[in-house]
Amino acid sequence: MIMIDPELIQVRKDEILNINSLKSYLTELFNENLNNFKIMQFGGGHANLTYLLSFNNKEYVLRRPPIGPIAPSSHDMGREHKVQKSLNALFPLAPKSIHFCENTNIIGCKFHIIERRNGYVIRKVFPSFVNVDKKYVNDLTYNSVDVLASLHLIEPNEVGLQRLGKPDGFVERQLNGWEDRWKKSTNSDQLNNVFDTLISKLRIKIPKPQHASILHNDFKWDNIMWSFDKVSKPVAVFDWDMCTLGDPLMDLGHMLNYWIDDQDPSESQLITSMPLEKIIYPRKNEIINYYSKKTGFNIDNINWYYAFGAFKLAVILQQIFIRFLNGQTKDKRFKNFDVRIQALIKRANSIII
Repeated sequence: MIMIDPELIQVRKDEILNINSLKSYLTELFNENLNNFKIMQFGGGHANLTYLLSFNNKEYVLRRPPIGPIAPSSHDMGREHKVQKSLNALFPLAPKSIHFCENTNIIGCKFHIIERRNGYVIRKVFPSFVNVDKKYVNDLTYNSVDVLASLHLIEPNEVGLQRLGKPDGFVERQLNGWEDRWKKSTNSDQLNNVFDTLISKLRIKIPKPQHASILHNDFKWDNIMWSFDKVSKPVAVFDWDMCTLGDPLMDLGHMLNYWIDDQDPSESQLITSMPLEKIIYPRKNEIINYYSKKTGFNIDNINWYYAFGAFKLAVILQQIFIRFLNGQTKDKRFKNFDVRIQALIKRANSIII
Protein backbone atom coordinates (compact mmCIF):
# COMPACT_ATOMS: atom_id res chain seq x y z
CA MET A 1 0.00 0.00 0.00
CA ILE A 2 1.45 3.39 -1.03
CA MET A 3 0.49 6.08 1.46
CA ILE A 4 1.36 9.75 1.89
CA ASP A 5 2.67 10.41 5.38
CA PRO A 6 0.07 12.62 7.13
CA GLU A 7 2.74 13.74 9.59
CA LEU A 8 4.60 15.74 6.95
CA ILE A 9 4.15 19.52 6.81
CA GLN A 10 5.97 22.47 5.32
CA VAL A 11 8.80 23.51 7.64
CA ARG A 12 7.53 25.93 10.32
CA LYS A 13 8.86 29.45 9.81
CA ASP A 14 10.69 29.60 13.14
CA GLU A 15 12.22 26.13 12.62
CA ILE A 16 13.74 26.51 9.14
CA LEU A 17 17.16 24.93 8.55
CA ASN A 18 20.05 26.54 6.70
CA ILE A 19 19.40 24.78 3.40
CA ASN A 20 22.54 25.84 1.55
CA SER A 21 24.88 24.92 4.39
CA LEU A 22 23.14 21.58 4.99
CA LYS A 23 23.08 20.68 1.31
CA SER A 24 26.79 21.41 0.98
CA TYR A 25 27.53 19.27 4.06
CA LEU A 26 25.42 16.35 2.82
CA THR A 27 26.96 16.53 -0.65
CA GLU A 28 30.36 15.89 0.91
CA LEU A 29 29.01 13.30 3.37
CA PHE A 30 27.33 11.16 0.71
CA ASN A 31 29.91 11.97 -1.97
CA GLU A 32 27.30 12.75 -4.61
CA ASN A 33 25.48 15.72 -6.08
CA LEU A 34 22.09 16.23 -4.44
CA ASN A 35 19.40 16.56 -7.10
CA ASN A 36 15.84 17.63 -6.30
CA PHE A 37 16.89 18.42 -2.71
CA LYS A 38 13.82 19.01 -0.53
CA ILE A 39 13.16 19.40 3.18
CA MET A 40 9.83 18.71 4.89
CA GLN A 41 9.05 18.60 8.60
CA PHE A 42 7.33 15.96 10.70
CA GLY A 43 4.68 17.98 12.48
CA GLY A 44 4.14 15.70 15.48
CA GLY A 45 6.14 15.74 18.69
CA HIS A 46 6.67 18.52 21.18
CA ALA A 47 10.42 18.76 21.73
CA ASN A 48 13.14 17.63 19.31
CA LEU A 49 12.60 18.66 15.70
CA THR A 50 12.43 16.04 12.97
CA TYR A 51 12.77 16.63 9.23
CA LEU A 52 12.51 14.55 6.07
CA LEU A 53 15.37 15.05 3.62
CA SER A 54 14.72 14.00 0.02
CA PHE A 55 17.24 13.88 -2.82
CA ASN A 56 18.29 11.55 -5.64
CA ASN A 57 15.15 9.44 -5.12
CA LYS A 58 16.27 8.68 -1.55
CA GLU A 59 14.93 9.77 1.83
CA TYR A 60 16.59 10.29 5.19
CA VAL A 61 15.47 11.72 8.51
CA LEU A 62 17.28 14.55 10.30
CA ARG A 63 16.88 15.06 14.05
CA ARG A 64 17.95 18.16 15.98
CA PRO A 65 17.21 19.70 19.41
CA PRO A 66 14.41 22.27 19.81
CA ILE A 67 14.96 25.97 19.20
CA GLY A 68 16.10 28.06 22.16
CA PRO A 69 17.94 27.30 25.43
CA ILE A 70 17.73 23.70 26.61
CA ALA A 71 18.59 21.99 29.88
CA PRO A 72 22.12 20.50 30.15
CA SER A 73 22.32 16.85 29.02
CA SER A 74 18.81 16.97 27.52
CA HIS A 75 17.97 16.60 23.81
CA ASP A 76 21.32 14.84 23.32
CA MET A 77 21.59 13.97 19.64
CA GLY A 78 24.96 12.28 20.13
CA ARG A 79 23.40 9.96 22.67
CA GLU A 80 20.46 9.23 20.39
CA HIS A 81 22.83 8.48 17.50
CA LYS A 82 24.87 6.05 19.60
CA VAL A 83 21.77 4.26 20.91
CA GLN A 84 20.09 3.82 17.53
CA LYS A 85 23.29 2.78 15.79
CA SER A 86 24.06 0.17 18.48
CA LEU A 87 20.58 -1.07 19.34
CA ASN A 88 19.43 -1.67 15.77
CA ALA A 89 21.17 -5.06 15.51
CA LEU A 90 19.10 -6.75 18.26
CA PHE A 91 16.19 -4.33 18.32
CA PRO A 92 15.52 -3.49 14.65
CA LEU A 93 12.52 -1.31 15.58
CA ALA A 94 15.11 1.36 16.44
CA PRO A 95 15.84 2.96 13.03
CA LYS A 96 19.58 2.93 12.38
CA SER A 97 21.39 6.24 12.77
CA ILE A 98 23.74 6.76 9.85
CA HIS A 99 25.73 9.85 10.83
CA PHE A 100 26.19 12.27 13.73
CA CYS A 101 27.30 15.85 13.04
CA GLU A 102 29.03 17.68 15.90
CA ASN A 103 29.70 20.81 13.84
CA THR A 104 27.21 23.40 15.09
CA ASN A 105 28.04 25.73 12.21
CA ILE A 106 26.05 23.66 9.70
CA ILE A 107 22.51 24.29 11.00
CA GLY A 108 23.24 25.95 14.35
CA CYS A 109 23.30 22.79 16.50
CA LYS A 110 24.38 19.17 16.55
CA PHE A 111 22.19 16.74 14.61
CA HIS A 112 22.09 13.22 13.25
CA ILE A 113 20.86 11.49 10.10
CA ILE A 114 18.66 8.39 10.40
CA GLU A 115 17.29 5.83 7.99
CA ARG A 116 13.70 6.49 6.89
CA ARG A 117 10.90 4.16 7.95
CA ASN A 118 7.43 4.20 6.40
CA GLY A 119 4.22 3.69 8.34
CA TYR A 120 1.66 5.61 10.34
CA VAL A 121 1.68 7.13 13.83
CA ILE A 122 -1.39 7.24 16.07
CA ARG A 123 -2.02 10.54 17.79
CA LYS A 124 -5.43 12.04 18.59
CA VAL A 125 -7.34 10.14 15.91
CA PHE A 126 -7.05 6.77 14.24
CA PRO A 127 -6.28 6.83 10.50
CA SER A 128 -9.28 6.60 8.19
CA PHE A 129 -8.00 3.51 6.38
CA VAL A 130 -8.12 1.35 9.54
CA ASN A 131 -11.13 -0.63 10.74
CA VAL A 132 -11.08 0.35 14.41
CA ASP A 133 -12.60 -2.60 16.22
CA LYS A 134 -11.85 -4.41 19.47
CA LYS A 135 -9.34 -6.78 17.86
CA TYR A 136 -7.38 -3.92 16.28
CA VAL A 137 -7.24 -1.96 19.55
CA ASN A 138 -6.25 -5.03 21.58
CA ASP A 139 -3.58 -5.97 19.04
CA LEU A 140 -2.10 -2.47 19.18
CA THR A 141 -2.15 -2.53 22.96
CA TYR A 142 -0.47 -5.86 23.54
CA ASN A 143 1.92 -5.51 20.60
CA SER A 144 3.17 -2.23 22.07
CA VAL A 145 3.69 -3.89 25.46
CA ASP A 146 5.53 -6.72 23.69
CA VAL A 147 7.84 -4.11 22.18
CA LEU A 148 8.58 -2.58 25.57
CA ALA A 149 9.12 -5.97 27.21
CA SER A 150 11.49 -7.11 24.45
CA LEU A 151 13.56 -3.94 24.86
CA HIS A 152 13.79 -4.43 28.63
CA LEU A 153 14.97 -8.02 28.26
CA ILE A 154 17.96 -7.11 26.07
CA GLU A 155 21.18 -7.21 28.07
CA PRO A 156 22.99 -3.87 27.54
CA ASN A 157 26.37 -5.54 26.94
CA GLU A 158 24.88 -7.52 24.04
CA VAL A 159 24.56 -4.27 22.06
CA GLY A 160 27.55 -2.40 23.49
CA LEU A 161 25.44 -0.09 25.66
CA GLN A 162 26.61 -1.28 29.07
CA ARG A 163 28.12 2.17 29.77
CA LEU A 164 25.10 4.15 28.61
CA GLY A 165 24.06 4.88 32.19
CA LYS A 166 24.61 4.06 35.86
CA PRO A 167 21.82 1.77 37.09
CA ASP A 168 22.90 2.00 40.74
CA GLY A 169 20.97 4.82 42.38
CA PHE A 170 19.14 5.52 39.11
CA VAL A 171 15.67 6.00 40.59
CA GLU A 172 16.80 8.47 43.24
CA ARG A 173 18.90 10.42 40.72
CA GLN A 174 15.89 10.64 38.45
CA LEU A 175 13.80 12.05 41.26
CA ASN A 176 16.47 14.63 42.10
CA GLY A 177 17.10 15.51 38.48
CA TRP A 178 13.48 16.10 37.53
CA GLU A 179 12.90 18.08 40.72
CA ASP A 180 15.81 20.33 39.73
CA ARG A 181 14.41 20.77 36.22
CA TRP A 182 11.08 21.80 37.71
CA LYS A 183 12.72 24.46 39.88
CA LYS A 184 14.53 25.89 36.85
CA SER A 185 11.40 26.11 34.71
CA THR A 186 8.55 26.82 37.14
CA ASN A 187 6.42 29.97 36.92
CA SER A 188 3.79 29.25 39.60
CA ASP A 189 4.22 29.58 43.38
CA GLN A 190 0.88 27.86 43.92
CA LEU A 191 1.92 24.81 41.95
CA ASN A 192 5.30 24.79 43.69
CA ASN A 193 3.63 24.08 47.04
CA VAL A 194 1.65 21.15 45.64
CA PHE A 195 4.75 19.92 43.85
CA ASP A 196 6.83 19.98 47.05
CA THR A 197 4.22 17.80 48.76
CA LEU A 198 4.41 15.30 45.92
CA ILE A 199 8.21 15.18 46.01
CA SER A 200 8.16 14.47 49.74
CA LYS A 201 5.76 11.56 49.29
CA LEU A 202 7.83 10.10 46.45
CA ARG A 203 11.03 10.30 48.50
CA ILE A 204 9.58 8.37 51.41
CA LYS A 205 8.62 5.39 49.25
CA ILE A 206 11.45 5.04 46.70
CA PRO A 207 11.37 1.37 45.58
CA LYS A 208 14.40 -0.87 45.20
CA PRO A 209 15.03 -1.73 41.51
CA GLN A 210 14.96 -5.42 40.57
CA HIS A 211 16.75 -5.24 37.21
CA ALA A 212 18.91 -2.93 35.09
CA SER A 213 17.39 -2.60 31.62
CA ILE A 214 17.77 -0.42 28.56
CA LEU A 215 15.08 2.23 29.01
CA HIS A 216 13.50 4.14 26.18
CA ASN A 217 12.45 6.83 28.70
CA ASP A 218 9.57 8.23 26.63
CA PHE A 219 7.69 5.12 25.56
CA LYS A 220 4.11 5.77 24.37
CA TRP A 221 1.89 5.13 21.37
CA ASP A 222 2.87 8.21 19.39
CA ASN A 223 6.53 7.20 19.52
CA ILE A 224 5.65 3.97 17.71
CA MET A 225 5.16 3.67 13.95
CA TRP A 226 2.79 1.02 12.60
CA SER A 227 2.72 -0.76 9.24
CA PHE A 228 0.40 0.54 6.51
CA ASP A 229 -0.21 -3.03 5.34
CA LYS A 230 -0.36 -5.00 8.61
CA VAL A 231 -1.94 -2.20 10.58
CA SER A 232 -1.22 -3.50 14.09
CA LYS A 233 2.39 -4.46 13.37
CA PRO A 234 5.03 -2.04 14.72
CA VAL A 235 7.73 -0.99 12.25
CA ALA A 236 9.67 1.58 14.28
CA VAL A 237 10.15 3.17 17.70
CA PHE A 238 11.31 6.81 17.75
CA ASP A 239 12.76 9.42 20.13
CA TRP A 240 15.74 7.72 21.75
CA ASP A 241 17.54 10.81 23.05
CA MET A 242 16.68 10.07 26.70
CA CYS A 243 17.52 6.35 26.48
CA THR A 244 19.53 5.09 29.45
CA LEU A 245 20.06 2.15 31.78
CA GLY A 246 17.86 1.76 34.82
CA ASP A 247 14.74 0.35 36.43
CA PRO A 248 12.44 -0.97 33.66
CA LEU A 249 9.28 -0.13 35.61
CA MET A 250 10.11 3.55 35.04
CA ASP A 251 9.23 3.02 31.36
CA LEU A 252 6.01 1.20 32.22
CA GLY A 253 4.95 3.91 34.69
CA HIS A 254 5.59 6.54 32.04
CA MET A 255 3.52 4.68 29.43
CA LEU A 256 0.60 4.32 31.86
CA ASN A 257 0.34 8.12 32.13
CA TYR A 258 -0.49 8.38 28.44
CA TRP A 259 -2.98 5.53 28.66
CA ILE A 260 -6.70 6.11 29.08
CA ASP A 261 -9.41 3.63 30.00
CA ASP A 262 -13.00 3.65 31.17
CA GLN A 263 -11.98 4.01 34.83
CA ASP A 264 -10.14 7.31 34.34
CA PRO A 265 -11.60 10.70 35.36
CA SER A 266 -12.53 13.08 32.52
CA GLU A 267 -9.46 15.26 33.14
CA SER A 268 -7.28 12.37 31.92
CA GLN A 269 -8.38 13.32 28.42
CA LEU A 270 -6.16 16.41 28.77
CA ILE A 271 -3.09 14.24 29.24
CA THR A 272 -3.42 11.31 26.88
CA SER A 273 -2.12 11.34 23.33
CA MET A 274 -4.43 8.46 22.42
CA PRO A 275 -7.56 8.83 20.29
CA LEU A 276 -10.62 9.72 22.38
CA GLU A 277 -13.12 7.98 20.16
CA LYS A 278 -15.81 5.76 21.67
CA ILE A 279 -13.45 2.86 22.21
CA ILE A 280 -12.89 0.74 25.27
CA TYR A 281 -9.16 0.28 25.68
CA PRO A 282 -7.71 -2.50 27.84
CA ARG A 283 -7.44 -1.26 31.41
CA LYS A 284 -4.17 -0.29 33.01
CA ASN A 285 -4.17 -3.27 35.37
CA GLU A 286 -4.47 -5.59 32.35
CA ILE A 287 -1.45 -3.92 30.74
CA ILE A 288 0.54 -4.12 33.98
CA ASN A 289 -0.20 -7.81 34.44
CA TYR A 290 0.56 -8.63 30.80
CA TYR A 291 3.91 -6.81 31.04
CA SER A 292 4.78 -8.72 34.22
CA LYS A 293 3.92 -12.02 32.54
CA LYS A 294 6.15 -11.20 29.53
CA THR A 295 9.13 -10.02 31.59
CA GLY A 296 8.84 -11.87 34.88
CA PHE A 297 9.29 -8.58 36.75
CA ASN A 298 7.49 -7.97 40.05
CA ILE A 299 4.92 -5.16 39.79
CA ASP A 300 3.92 -4.77 43.46
CA ASN A 301 5.24 -1.18 43.57
CA ILE A 302 3.83 -0.09 40.21
CA ASN A 303 1.81 2.77 41.75
CA TRP A 304 5.04 4.52 42.74
CA TYR A 305 6.29 4.32 39.15
CA TYR A 306 2.90 5.47 37.85
CA ALA A 307 3.01 8.51 40.17
CA PHE A 308 6.62 9.24 39.24
CA GLY A 309 5.67 9.06 35.56
CA ALA A 310 3.02 11.74 36.12
CA PHE A 311 5.53 13.88 38.02
CA LYS A 312 8.14 13.55 35.27
CA LEU A 313 5.64 14.28 32.51
CA ALA A 314 4.49 17.41 34.36
CA VAL A 315 8.09 18.65 34.40
CA ILE A 316 8.59 17.90 30.69
CA LEU A 317 5.45 19.86 29.81
CA GLN A 318 6.53 22.71 32.10
CA GLN A 319 9.87 22.96 30.28
CA ILE A 320 8.02 23.22 26.98
CA PHE A 321 5.44 25.64 28.41
CA ILE A 322 8.06 28.05 29.77
CA ARG A 323 9.78 28.09 26.37
CA PHE A 324 6.42 29.11 24.87
CA LEU A 325 5.87 31.83 27.50
CA ASN A 326 9.39 33.18 26.88
CA GLY A 327 8.80 33.34 23.12
CA GLN A 328 11.43 30.71 22.33
CA THR A 329 8.82 28.76 20.38
CA LYS A 330 5.65 30.08 18.77
CA ASP A 331 3.97 26.68 18.43
CA LYS A 332 0.37 27.33 19.57
CA ARG A 333 -0.08 23.70 20.64
CA PHE A 334 1.76 24.64 23.84
CA LYS A 335 -0.52 27.50 24.85
CA ASN A 336 -2.64 25.55 27.36
CA PHE A 337 0.00 23.20 28.70
CA ASP A 338 -0.45 24.70 32.17
CA VAL A 339 -3.83 22.94 32.45
CA ARG A 340 -2.24 19.59 31.62
CA ILE A 341 0.54 20.19 34.14
CA GLN A 342 -1.96 20.81 36.92
CA ALA A 343 -3.87 17.64 36.00
CA LEU A 344 -0.69 15.55 36.11
CA ILE A 345 0.39 16.83 39.52
CA LYS A 346 -3.10 16.18 40.85
CA ARG A 347 -2.97 12.64 39.43
CA ALA A 348 0.42 11.89 40.97
CA ASN A 349 -0.67 13.12 44.41
CA SER A 350 -3.81 10.96 44.25
CA ILE A 351 -1.87 7.80 43.29
CA ILE A 352 0.82 7.88 45.95
CA ILE A 353 -0.67 8.33 49.43
